[in-house]
Amino acid sequence: MLKSYFSTALRALKRNWNYTVINVVGLTFGLACCLMLFMAIRYELSYDRHHANADHTYRMITYYRDSDGDDRNTGVTLPALAALRTDFPELKHQATMVYELFGGLVKAGDNQSSKFLEDGGVLAFVEPDYFRLFNYQWKEGNPQTAVKNPNTVVLSERMAHKYFGNADPVGKSIRVENKMDFVVTGVVQNPPATTNLPFEVLLSFASLKQFGANGGWDEWKAVYSGAQIYLTLPPTIESAQMEKALVPFVHKYMRPEDAKHLQYELQPLTNIHFDARTGNSANRTVSKQMIWSMALIGMFILITACVNFINLATAQAIHRAKEVGVRKVLGSSRTQLVRQFLGETGLLTGLAVGLAFFVAYLSLPYVSELLDIKAATLVLFDPGVITFVVFLAVLTTVLAGSYPALVLSGYQPVLALRGRMRMAGNSQLTLRRSLIVFQFAISQMLIIGTIIAYSQMKYFRSADLGYDKDAILTVQIPERKPGQLEALKAKLTGLSNIRSMSYGLSIPSSDGNWWTSFTYNNDAKEADFGVVFRFADTSYVNTYGLKLIAGRMYQSADTTREVVVNESLVKKLGIRQPKQIIGKYLTLGGGGNVKKQIVGVVKDFNTFSLHQQTNPSILTTRRDAYHVLGIKLSTQQGGTASISRLIGEVETTWNATFPDFVFKYEFLDQTLANFYRSEERMYALFRLLAGIAIFIGCLGLYGVVAFMAESRTKEVGIRKVLGATTTHIVGLFSADFVKLVLIALLLASPIAWYVMNKWLSDFPYKIDIAWWMFALAGVLAVSIALLTVSIQSIKAALANPVKSLRSE
Repeated sequence: MLKSYFSTALRALKRNWNYTVINVVGLTFGLACCLMLFMAIRYELSYDRHHANADHTYRMITYYRDSDGDDRNTGVTLPALAALRTDFPELKHQATMVYELFGGLVKAGDNQSSKFLEDGGVLAFVEPDYFRLFNYQWKEGNPQTAVKNPNTVVLSERMAHKYFGNADPVGKSIRVENKMDFVVTGVVQNPPATTNLPFEVLLSFASLKQFGANGGWDEWKAVYSGAQIYLTLPPTIESAQMEKALVPFVHKYMRPEDAKHLQYELQPLTNIHFDARTGNSANRTVSKQMIWSMALIGMFILITACVNFINLATAQAIHRAKEVGVRKVLGSSRTQLVRQFLGETGLLTGLAVGLAFFVAYLSLPYVSELLDIKAATLVLFDPGVITFVVFLAVLTTVLAGSYPALVLSGYQPVLALRGRMRMAGNSQLTLRRSLIVFQFAISQMLIIGTIIAYSQMKYFRSADLGYDKDAILTVQIPERKPGQLEALKAKLTGLSNIRSMSYGLSIPSSDGNWWTSFTYNNDAKEADFGVVFRFADTSYVNTYGLKLIAGRMYQSADTTREVVVNESLVKKLGIRQPKQIIGKYLTLGGGGNVKKQIVGVVKDFNTFSLHQQTNPSILTTRRDAYHVLGIKLSTQQGGTASISRLIGEVETTWNATFPDFVFKYEFLDQTLANFYRSEERMYALFRLLAGIAIFIGCLGLYGVVAFMAESRTKEVGIRKVLGATTTHIVGLFSADFVKLVLIALLLASPIAWYVMNKWLSDFPYKIDIAWWMFALAGVLAVSIALLTVSIQSIKAALANPVKSLRSE
């Protein structure tokens, strides 16, 4: 029986090979799309799930509330760890601090001649309790004692090989930031890609004070975002219960005026990857809304492929009516006929599954790059993936095959054999039209989403940030000795194509910012909002193109004496005219109550990325806080070759000034572009999925029109004999489908508006959704549909009417 079903299905598919190709291609791309999205979603959802206590482990978040709104900082004050263990003895070995270094120089080898400049997320100071909370596979060393003593370090296998080659690293030493030597006491397996704790050089926390912590050991007000506390709660304590207990904890150790604005939140370890507000050490976040959107879009694309099958199967049902009649007369039951037609669908699906694996295999490098996922972590032939594909194949067979099987098996044999079956009943015609509308509604939602995402990305690239981002080279400045900054600047001044240079804490827009409280003029208490420091020399305004709108620039000094403020600070203080604040004073938090005179006001510039509002800011000098050299280039002469030569000259000069460190540079516009990598990924994904959905929809439309053209051969012939032109025939076929596409646009527009408006609401700086975006989506969809329909309708219109009428 099964053999009969198989051979019959094979003959039917071979006989209608053109529809078979359309269905197989549509199902292949639909299944391949679902397969790749499933792998990507599974990857994203697996972050930090490899830790045994992942569901009970939390990161403490410092949550501020002031007149500016809410702000969350991953950092916790340094004395909080000891106090936490004292006040909550049940957490003595269940709470630990991770003190991350946002990049640093590592020297290794026998004479420490090999230099490696590591990025953020590599180096961190940890306690032995760190290895109690988080699971590492140890290759060498004892997790209880490896980092117990000062000047010890544990390396990942990758770093051990990078620093020492194939030699045994245990007992050898590395030097960090030219400050301290650390002896290797252990080696652990490389952390998985799906972790928010990607550290591979784990330094002993006992060395941190000697190394020089950024923040006071006894200062409850100073918060450094790299000092993070993780804790694992016992099963008897809920996170909400612990957060409530941390309220009196804050008031116990902090000044009342500070405590009223601050509380600690517990962020689940397994949620860190999905929270862009706080970020993580892996510097990669994906919102859960994005993940579920991917899943929903994948499901819709698979449904559009199934729609093709239903449309084509019901459209050509008339050709199989006599076959059904003969089978029923010979004794076939409806159940047997349903099995036969489902078998045909299953055969198509099986072929599509095999091709889908091939397409997915070829697409892996592109998809991994698109979604910023390491290609090696996306394994096609994995038990979980295989199980999903089997489920998907069964689901596709049922979705695509059930309705056509029920329709075909339900024909009455007498009418079928007499040839009195209509080509398509009203119900079938309505269904096909509804399915086409559904397909194009999905396509147009994705097109609208792509247009809006593109417009927002274009806005990010072209928005006025309040400063000049073009042709600025930024160079990292390491720890320096007296006179080195001046020496470097003097040597670089003589190079051609350099217009100006400036030292600063960071570039104007930066995720790493220094906040402080302050008191304005003669006020009795501090302001109820904080300000962002921008330590910079007197050339900062000129180099980055900031606009001074009142007063003057501060005078050159090694320490903070005078300050320049931005417009936002002036407005927050309730002052109408910028010039009115000139000559007033600020007393900065932690500044020894020394008043600093305001000498100028700059036009607002974005202190963070465009994900956040412009904050009240202060520009001032502080020589020991300069970590970036900004170099404004002249691009009028020499072009790219000249700039490349200049970078080489800057590197040579830099290396001569800082011979013990590693040169690192970046162009400012590239740095700013990295702020929007997540949005760029979303835009690229929308663009790809929209293309796939349109392609699948057009395949089905092509097939339906081809069947209509074949079924209406006599009608077309008569119309041509009576004088109808090719344009008239094309219009005859196209009119109905254009109407369906326009109906799909009406259905898709409000849904797309709601979803994309929700997405845009997360941005303080955003575009307005305009009518032309929906009109453009409609024009694109109608044009694509017309092109698809025209290919077949023109072919039908150009056929010789004599032959078509004679064949009838």
